[in-house]
Amino acid sequence: MDDLRAMREAKYAATTRRAAVAGPPAPVAPAAPDAPAPATAARPARKPAKNPAPPAEPAPAAGGALCGHRAISGRTCTREHGHAAKSHRYA
Repeated sequence: MDDLRAMREAKYAATTRRAAVAGPPAPVAPAAPDAPAPATAARPARKPAKNPAPPAEPAPAAGGALCGHRAISGRTCTREHGHAAKSHRYA
């Protein structure tokens, strides 16, 4: 571990020597003046859809309400609501 620390300190010393020889960093160019914002306000606002689609509801199970758990893929659990099984069953 001491060898690793010695190598790290030697590398740091070499880079600081190199930086001292090179001199101070070149000055950074001033930032460009702020450009005017694009004219997005000129466009009229979007109108809401006339007939929005109703939210999709899962088909009810024969025994009543479904669990309703959603997988990442978007599928819904088809077990009964409050099922005792630890895993979900997706259709």
